[in-house]
Amino acid sequence: MFEALLMAISPTYLMYMTIGVLLGLVVGTLPGLTATMGTALLVPFTFGLPTGEGIAMLGGLYVCAMFSDAIPACLVNTPGTPAAMATGFDGHPMVKQGRGQEAIVAACFSSALGTIFGAACYLLLAWPMVSVALKFGPPQFFWLGVFALTIIGSLAGKSILKGLAGAAIGIIISCIGISHAAEVNRFTLNIPELRGGVSLVAALIGVFAVPQVLSMILNLRKEEYVAEYKPEKGVILKTIIKVVSAPIHFLRSGVIGAFIGILPGAGSPIAAIVSYNEALRWSKDKSQYGKGDVRGVTASEIANNAAAPAAMIPLVTLGVPGSAPAAVIAGALMLRGLNPGPELFGTNATLVYSFGWSLLIAGIVVFFIGMLATPILVRIIKIPLRLLAPLIMFLAIIGAYAIRNNVFDVYLMLIIGLFVFLIRPLGFHPGPIGLGFILGPIIEPSLVQALYISHAVGVQRVFFSGSVSIILISLSVISVSAVAISRYRSRKKENAS
Repeated sequence: MFEALLMAISPTYLMYMTIGVLLGLVVGTLPGLTATMGTALLVPFTFGLPTGEGIAMLGGLYVCAMFSDAIPACLVNTPGTPAAMATGFDGHPMVKQGRGQEAIVAACFSSALGTIFGAACYLLLAWPMVSVALKFGPPQFFWLGVFALTIIGSLAGKSILKGLAGAAIGIIISCIGISHAAEVNRFTLNIPELRGGVSLVAALIGVFAVPQVLSMILNLRKEEYVAEYKPEKGVILKTIIKVVSAPIHFLRSGVIGAFIGILPGAGSPIAAIVSYNEALRWSKDKSQYGKGDVRGVTASEIANNAAAPAAMIPLVTLGVPGSAPAAVIAGALMLRGLNPGPELFGTNATLVYSFGWSLLIAGIVVFFIGMLATPILVRIIKIPLRLLAPLIMFLAIIGAYAIRNNVFDVYLMLIIGLFVFLIRPLGFHPGPIGLGFILGPIIEPSLVQALYISHAVGVQRVFFSGSVSIILISLSVISVSAVAISRYRSRKKENAS
């Protein structure tokens, strides 16, 4: 372990890791350019480097992209990646209130804390955490998705039915393409391009970015900028103190992020959503969530950044990537003749642990670079809407096209965005629609696989037995009940007043 630390703090390691962090700042900030795409594009450039330095560079990009995707989510309500969707729930309202610098500082510091927590789990708890994660099968992933759906209660606004309807719309969109069960075309309208389904990134850009751009265009005569911004002294220190003054909030979000990160297929978006939901559920004052509460930003960012290093745990211990960027890094190792898994852990433990230390150090570097860049980044909201709207649309089109190099994804993005824009005045919030689309590809395959298993042993034994399933079912019931009770009390107070 000590030898790995010395390797990670060597000048060459630190230099290449910092270069990766700077590249990640660009990748995450541009909507559509995900951490997966960034690491995949960077892999060929690492072939000329020693293995340790090359992997550290990829890790630096991955870690920083998980922070910088919060920048467009907060400033212009356009998540850079799916993982930042929950960050925008409170981040953008903070910007609209003139607290843009506080939102970015909170996201940056929380990202650093989450990365350090996840990397510490990677270094200290790899084997114990994997043993728990191995208990997750299709039924458990199904219940995890159902539990994540309970956040709809906090995103639905005044009407829970419209929130559920929005989530249903998102799930239906995610079902477009070839069925997981019967391998038949669904909702494709005989269009060949739809057989492969709707691109997740293109759909989320459509749900969040396109309606935002259309709203900007409509508000050109009323507003000149996205929001007001006046630099204030001491914001950085005040925000950091506010974040560290809630240690239980931090630990809860970090544990959720690290645990979900090691579950193959779950990833940072689910970690952020579940963490936001739990922060809301355990909060004594729920009234400010969704209206500009810094706790909403920190809950999301701590979790999705803790999930990033934790996703490497099953890779280095079992050879199973916990996320898409982890799969890219696995490919980079295999191209060098190294097979991720117990063999790599046993024969080249120094490399494995040096990578963990590099991720931890990258979290610290992200904080300092983020603090230096924040005053510049926040000024994006001072770009006039007549210039900002076409710029965001241009980046959205590039992001939607770049995922699969398919212009049809751009058309889908525009259609989905126009649809969401038209139903927003009816009381439909984009959050539940995006949530449904993210969770659909997790819930449906897990449900289908679990049903196949149940043919042999019975539905009750598959879905309603086992400690993990029972815990997730209980949490789902508690979460729904808490929302129902909270809404009942709010209506009672309104009627009384």
